[in-house]
Amino acid sequence: MATGPTAALRAGAARRRRRRLVRGAEYAAFAAVIALLAVLADWNSLRTNFFNTDVIGGLFPDIITVGLRNTVLYTAIGFVLGLAAGLLIALMRLSSVLPYRWFAVAYVEVFRGLPALLIFIFVGVGVPLAFPGTNLPGGVYGQAGLALALVSAAYMAETIRAGIEAVPRGQMEAARSLGMSHGRAMRTIIIPQALRTVIPPLTNELVLLFKDSSLALFIGVSLGQRELAKFGQDLASEKGNTTPIVVAGLCYLLITIPLGHLARRLETRRRGEAR
Repeated sequence: MATGPTAALRAGAARRRRRRLVRGAEYAAFAAVIALLAVLADWNSLRTNFFNTDVIGGLFPDIITVGLRNTVLYTAIGFVLGLAAGLLIALMRLSSVLPYRWFAVAYVEVFRGLPALLIFIFVGVGVPLAFPGTNLPGGVYGQAGLALALVSAAYMAETIRAGIEAVPRGQMEAARSLGMSHGRAMRTIIIPQALRTVIPPLTNELVLLFKDSSLALFIGVSLGQRELAKFGQDLASEKGNTTPIVVAGLCYLLITIPLGHLARRLETRRRGEAR
């Protein structure tokens, strides 16, 4: 019976053989499932109901000039407002003033715990009832942006707070030793470094906001204010065909996949710089 290095080599070869067999079985199982689905699928029905070229031709250019444009607008407004509010809440969370910290903690806990849909309904129904006679700037765009900002600010605040805490304390001490006030040191040294650090997670937050903008339909939008999801839903109902929903989904992916790829690249580069 072999012992020592020879036995170890044989055991290693056996393990590699088992891994190859298991991997081959996984590939075979995956290929079998795909082949089964391909055989069972009704390709003519799929083409007619999901990829109908006549329906696709009728969607353009409105799905771009109305649906995609409004989706980008809702997202941009929500992101800018959410970033500003998130930065403010992060600074309140780090403040030495106790009520500020309490408010920041309560805000983050409440708005991270509530479904985004509930916040959209609240902004669409509750705000007009709470402040009768007042209208948010931008109408539906302002309402959707506010709802997105309320949701995203809670997440961005925690991200920015982590970024600020990641800046070495020596940076603040060096700035103070040069005679800078605490506020000036935060504005000119700490916050710029923190924001640079958290760009990858903020990019991911932008992707989430882009998808959450589909909830704007619960505020009540006109034909010209429809975002992609509402646009696809309306056209699918009108034509009795799901092709508009498929095309709307592809439009979302046109934005979210490059953004996700960008976030991963930024994260990889940041890790490389940190080494």
